[in-house]
Amino acid sequence: MYGPIPARRSLAAAGLVAALVASAGTWAWAESAGPWPVSGKLYGEPDRHRPEDAAASEKADDVSGIACATGSGFPRVCLVADDESQGAQIVVLDDGGLRAGSFIRLVDAAHAGEPLELDAEGVAFADGAFYVVGSHGRPRHAAGKPEAGTVARAEATRHLFRIRFDPAAVDPETGVLAGRPEIADTRALARLIREDPVLKPFHDRPLEEGGVTIEGVAVRDGVLHAGFRGPVLQGEAAVVLSVPLPGLFEGAPGTPRVTRLPLGRDSSGAARGIRDLVAVPEGFLILAGPMLDPKDGAVAAGDYAIFRWNGTEAPLQALALDGYGRKVKPEALLPLDRTAEGLRALVLFDGPKEGAPRTIAIPLR
Repeated sequence: MYGPIPARRSLAAAGLVAALVASAGTWAWAESAGPWPVSGKLYGEPDRHRPEDAAASEKADDVSGIACATGSGFPRVCLVADDESQGAQIVVLDDGGLRAGSFIRLVDAAHAGEPLELDAEGVAFADGAFYVVGSHGRPRHAAGKPEAGTVARAEATRHLFRIRFDPAAVDPETGVLAGRPEIADTRALARLIREDPVLKPFHDRPLEEGGVTIEGVAVRDGVLHAGFRGPVLQGEAAVVLSVPLPGLFEGAPGTPRVTRLPLGRDSSGAARGIRDLVAVPEGFLILAGPMLDPKDGAVAAGDYAIFRWNGTEAPLQALALDGYGRKVKPEALLPLDRTAEGLRALVLFDGPKEGAPRTIAIPLR
């Protein structure tokens, strides 16, 4: 098992808020009765006529990743990704709500006058930096549209970004960042996927054909771990690709490692892939869901689940998630606070406006 993650200083002096109900050695956190409110606007698909103006974007309805610069206390400075946008957005997280802040543009790609999405699917924070990863996947060829557009859309997603800024430079009331962030971009992860003997056969294939699609990212001990929604190998095992960070951003040599993880099946018998991956002191939490969404958009109780993984052994299911509604798909997981027995976490969804964040309680034993 990996060693513990170093504690980070809190943005504010506010103490840990647990909302814990305990008696006779048992524990429970109540799931939030409804979604936490989001003030301001989380940005989604850019306006085709004004892609450079984030404020003109559609309101996000495909929230896909979140990570925070501090792991305890409130408020926290966090970064959120929507997979239809061209960047990521700072949010200030309180215990009970989020405030949308500055947008950080990461790509400005376009094809035939149409802005191309980064398809950012995962966000992580470690050692003073945020990491935002594109899906690295290939969209389906659209009937009647030239193949060049499909190629351009695929290339627009094949980025990994490292973003650094001082959390103290973010106004806790507005989420506005003073100054400019430091941004580094690499395509080394795409090259490693193309060259890896396990993943190479699935490179540049659409998800519907089991193609490469990253949806989770976590960083710990100097290693980046990319969690794949697809492929699911032999219809049984999801994939994590682990790569030393220096090999991605500084060009230093490093050997990538592929790990196969059995994550079970949903209520229809479809194999699960990774929808998010989060580093925690015990190892990792995995948000797992079906590799392919059902055609009718149904999401039943137990289709999505949370797994605990120590980084070496087989993952253990910790919690089966409820069904939250048709086409409401859990996409992002954020630990909030914990006891020795369990962890309270925030889940954000693909489908509802601005992610409809709500809390869940995850047993750790």
